[in-house]
Amino acid sequence: MTATRVLVLNSGSSSLKYQLLDMRDASRLALGLVERIGEQTSRLKHTCVGIGETREQNGPIADHDAALKAVAEELAWDGIGLDSPDLLAIGHRVVHGGMFFTEPTVIDDGVITEIERLIPVAPLHNPANLTGIRTARALRPDLPQVAVFDTAFHTTMPESSARYAIDPRLADRYRVRRYGFHGTSHAYVSRETARLLGKDPAEVNVIVLHLGNGASASAVERGRCVDTSMGLTPLEGLVMGTRSGDLDPAVIFHLARVGGMSMDEIDTLLNKRSGLFGLCGDNDMREIRRRIDEGDQEAALAFDIYIHRLKKYIGAYYAVLGKVDAIVFTAGVGENAAPVRQAAIAGLEGLGAAVDPELNSVRGDEARLISPASARVAVAVVPTDEELEIATQTYALVGKSN
Repeated sequence: MTATRVLVLNSGSSSLKYQLLDMRDASRLALGLVERIGEQTSRLKHTCVGIGETREQNGPIADHDAALKAVAEELAWDGIGLDSPDLLAIGHRVVHGGMFFTEPTVIDDGVITEIERLIPVAPLHNPANLTGIRTARALRPDLPQVAVFDTAFHTTMPESSARYAIDPRLADRYRVRRYGFHGTSHAYVSRETARLLGKDPAEVNVIVLHLGNGASASAVERGRCVDTSMGLTPLEGLVMGTRSGDLDPAVIFHLARVGGMSMDEIDTLLNKRSGLFGLCGDNDMREIRRRIDEGDQEAALAFDIYIHRLKKYIGAYYAVLGKVDAIVFTAGVGENAAPVRQAAIAGLEGLGAAVDPELNSVRGDEARLISPASARVAVAVVPTDEELEIATQTYALVGKSN
């Protein structure tokens, strides 16, 4: 029997998300999350989809090695363990692949070395991703392991989009350029949007708005990314939950010289204490909307700043693409916050985009149009599925090599 299952691992600094999929029909067999790894209050929540059972473990999990072993035990309990002959490969989310990795890649020692070399431009993410890779390889050294990179989808950007206006020799020496992130989501959602429109991805131009605690926009021209809002790091671009997004670089010099802040303090400020949280003390859009409904002016201003930045990027990417077939919302906020979608599109009727309030108010897990039938530019909600995208790319790659 041919192996058809792929285990997807997403390793964070103190967490491990996973899904086991059968790629014959892209069905989920199991999924779960290990959080607070390294603490006394660690928790593993595991769901076996086939039997509809969810189990939970609470107690210390020392490290990622222990976390993955605990996950393996849960899968084995369900009869779908890591030692199953049906398991074809393990797919790993890796945040930063630089310009070196433009597609999913079977992991070997050389790949690990290159991911390590990229740690200076992804210090919060690549080390955690590497930990998951090393742990999985130690548990199943015989199994193909595939790295799927968040940055890969954006490597098609032309140099006019990817370059900053600084000395190119200096930029190349220190790998300073715009890489973009959330690439697996942008790839999946742009392709699913084309499907929703009944067209081939090569026939449509799409503006993708991935709005979660981290947020990014992309301009996708006939299936290829030509611009995206995140840059060298995930700090650039849209207003996010705790990140500032676009900022005059001189603000950093000003805070250092006049405010006496260290580089580490400024880094923490812009990445962890800015965005919606910095503006109003909340980074949960549901709580912000509740406060607005109660007349909270601080929350209202934070929302307005968030929407203003979003509109600017929609307009900019409309200009970059020239012709837009669809504007699509995805991720936690994009999929669930109807007021965000309504406000972001309001006033864009002259560009051919509009939202039907009744369609916009409908909640659901399916891809759907929320624009009136008469709109020249479709507006859609397409739930993202990064795990399925990673599994699909992993399965395609390992299937070819086999």
